[in-house]
Amino acid sequence: MMMKMKGALPYLAMVVAQVSQVGLTLAGKKAIETGMQNFSYVFYSNVLTCLILLPAAFLIHRSPDHPPLTSSTIGGFLVLGILGFLAQVVGYAGFTYVSATVATAILNLIPGFTFVLAIIFGVERLDNEQLAMWIKLIGTVVSMLGAIIVTFYTGPAIINTTHLNSVSPQGLLGQSSNWILGSILMLIDSVLAALFIITQALILKKYSAALIMMLAYCSVIVVLSFLASLILEHDLNAFSLQSKTRLLAILYSGFFGAGFQITIGAWCVKMKGPLFVAMFNPLGIVIAAILGVIFLGESLYLGCLIGSTVIVIGFYGVMWGKSKEDKIVEVENSKSPLLQDKSEEHAVVLP
Repeated sequence: MMMKMKGALPYLAMVVAQVSQVGLTLAGKKAIETGMQNFSYVFYSNVLTCLILLPAAFLIHRSPDHPPLTSSTIGGFLVLGILGFLAQVVGYAGFTYVSATVATAILNLIPGFTFVLAIIFGVERLDNEQLAMWIKLIGTVVSMLGAIIVTFYTGPAIINTTHLNSVSPQGLLGQSSNWILGSILMLIDSVLAALFIITQALILKKYSAALIMMLAYCSVIVVLSFLASLILEHDLNAFSLQSKTRLLAILYSGFFGAGFQITIGAWCVKMKGPLFVAMFNPLGIVIAAILGVIFLGESLYLGCLIGSTVIVIGFYGVMWGKSKEDKIVEVENSKSPLLQDKSEEHAVVLP
């Protein structure tokens, strides 16, 4: 029973992380709607996250047994921070042009990008003879197809609200310049997020102290966002927290952003690999649709329902393939413990 609960923990953790991620999207959208700038919002939320992670990281990793910091590891932290900074800034900019539902749908392309990058960097194995590998590949393509359906097909409204969305149904077919710009930004954010997940996996192969890694990651973002705000915003009022909405959004982002959601993601990358984490993004579309209707007054369309169904089918296909691969690895390791040592010797690491 305990083994089953332990095995289910990463799945439960990623579901909770997805709920937090969608809440993070809604919080950022609300804060920016009050006039707060992207850079100052990113700065405040990551400062709060650093204050949370600082004592936690050194309490948990205070043992002298944790891996030593090397120049390549520090370089990896810097790359991770730059990717995270760009992803957050581009993502929050994209949220201003599209609805939370559409933004989350486009982010569901992350598994596809992650799958390709994981194979390129050697994080995932490509074995044409294994059925599980083909199921994972097909499931990834199906999930991406579902994301495309949500993005480009509207259909009739299932739940119609009187609230004026930032994106009209007609705009979902490419007739709105704002929607095109927002979609491009979210597409770039998806690529950056996939690179971020892969970079995490590569760092964690040789440096297992996940909380210290996340503390360094957030510290880099604090510095970059502060400098960018001073250079590009030219207004100290951008750092104002007078709006209650801004303050609440930053508090939520600080606690449930990198402090919770991304740290859980890092732990699951270490436990299950980058594709496992990326494949939970499709579940966010369903959560985003529900919360968008409740909190933002967004309408729910047939295209979203159909696309979400396709996404979930693809998601469970990948999860089935992943579980089969895990069983194969467990059997191989039980037969030959030396296989684990050999796999570690040939692991890809950051230069």
